[in-house]
Amino acid sequence: MTIKTVQTTPFNDQKPGTSGLRKRVTVYQQPNYVENYIQAIFDSLEGFAGKTLVIGGDGRFYNDVAIQTTIRIAAANGFGKVLVGRGGLLSTPAASHVIRHHQAFGGLVLSASHNPGGPDGDFGIKYNIGNGGPAPEKITDAVFARTKVIDSYKTSDAADVALDKIGTQKSGDMVVEVIDPVADYADLMRTLFDFEGISRLFASGFKMKFDAMHAVTGPYAHAILEGILGAPIGTVINGTPSPSFNNGHPDPNLVYCKDMYDEAMSPNGPDFAAASDGDGDRNLIIGKNRFVTPSDSLAILAANAALAPGYAAGITGIARSMPTSAAADRVAEKMGIEMHETPTGWKFFGNLLDAGRVTICGEESAGTGSNHVREKDGLWAVLLWLNVVASRKQSVDQIVREHWATYGRNYYTRHDYEEVDATIANQLVDELRAKLPGLPGQNFGEDLQVAFADDFTYHDPVDGSTSAKQGIRIGFTDGSRIVIRLSGTGTVGATLRLYLESYEAADGRHDLETQLALEPLIRLADELTGLKQRTGRDQPTVIT
Repeated sequence: MTIKTVQTTPFNDQKPGTSGLRKRVTVYQQPNYVENYIQAIFDSLEGFAGKTLVIGGDGRFYNDVAIQTTIRIAAANGFGKVLVGRGGLLSTPAASHVIRHHQAFGGLVLSASHNPGGPDGDFGIKYNIGNGGPAPEKITDAVFARTKVIDSYKTSDAADVALDKIGTQKSGDMVVEVIDPVADYADLMRTLFDFEGISRLFASGFKMKFDAMHAVTGPYAHAILEGILGAPIGTVINGTPSPSFNNGHPDPNLVYCKDMYDEAMSPNGPDFAAASDGDGDRNLIIGKNRFVTPSDSLAILAANAALAPGYAAGITGIARSMPTSAAADRVAEKMGIEMHETPTGWKFFGNLLDAGRVTICGEESAGTGSNHVREKDGLWAVLLWLNVVASRKQSVDQIVREHWATYGRNYYTRHDYEEVDATIANQLVDELRAKLPGLPGQNFGEDLQVAFADDFTYHDPVDGSTSAKQGIRIGFTDGSRIVIRLSGTGTVGATLRLYLESYEAADGRHDLETQLALEPLIRLADELTGLKQRTGRDQPTVIT
């Protein structure tokens, strides 16, 4: 192998968001774009000579090209070994586990998560550190700074690695081991859940549908649900990964999984329906006649976690992202355990998990996970739900209703306005931010009095770091909230997210239609922001 130093010039748009650098495929296909970014990551790290790097992705278009490029750059920069999933596949939670299980230095996850794929779709690269979690801001800030001045990268003339062949190969002097992407992850799941109990559930005639959305979770779901647990063949649908996700949108919500939702709401539908996204870290949970919101799912799983063998000793605490509803807070209070509110982005849970302060974490954007890895984990959430259903011998609907009767119900919705002109979106947020000091104490309508209004700042209790301007919060004396933030996961324009929440006590009305229950807050949010007038849109792009 000949190591080459190639001269390059910086790109001005390589600032990582909350989950790495996501751009259109056409942007990544520019000469040296991948090379610059990978080299900037390696230039921002120390002490990796001779160490192991994990590489994997969700199988989307351009994964194969980017993986081969990355392997050559890793070899030229002195890594001793690369572990890569067969076919270049590793779900994001599986990659986190492989990093931890094999004590790797870190890993690169090639995915744009739930964003569309294909030649005209999106692509992304994210660096995960040795604990298996996303790189903290001190690293991503250093990477961005390096991308602005980078003038060369190292690579080699080594041949492509045969990614479809399990076993050990070489890229120059560096060992490349192609591994079964499912095996280590499946072994971990066996240690956490009552597989015998779940198998008995399926044997009893329990019907399930799992939509892998033509994405990375398909091989995992086929192997675990149908192979190990004995769910009937056909339980997993759309289970073969496709570079374009079969020209679909691999986001497990009620828009893109509407057919499955309608089936679950029908008299002859399955007892349980679930889905996961492009890279396998998000989840959708639907019972017969019952959609479970991600915020409720987090609270219910935390309340019932001890039913699973891996959590039988109890959980130490719960963490949620700031926009996620406060349903989990009520569980933590009743259990007498720690509760933490963090900015959006799974990386903020890492310190809490490493310090043993929390066991289960979740985000309203359909991400739930625990201390078993340092990423959210879609299939883990599905298996924990199955464990709870098998143990309690109740339907999803019964479990949800009993939870509300114990803790009360947090009515909750998220309205997404996608691909908004970035100037308009930033101006809206800036002007609302300027109004915040005058809002506390104000009354709106008969029942809404503002208790607090701020731009959320997070103080990490473990390392003392501070993250400012993480989203605008307007809280009311009755427990209601309006939250507005700009998302960092889109690739075109800006995505404005509006979160609305109201609390109904344990003895209150739990059967209202969500949008109707939240109508006063929806009207007030538009009054405060002028969102519809500014964006020129009568309706959100997506409601969840």
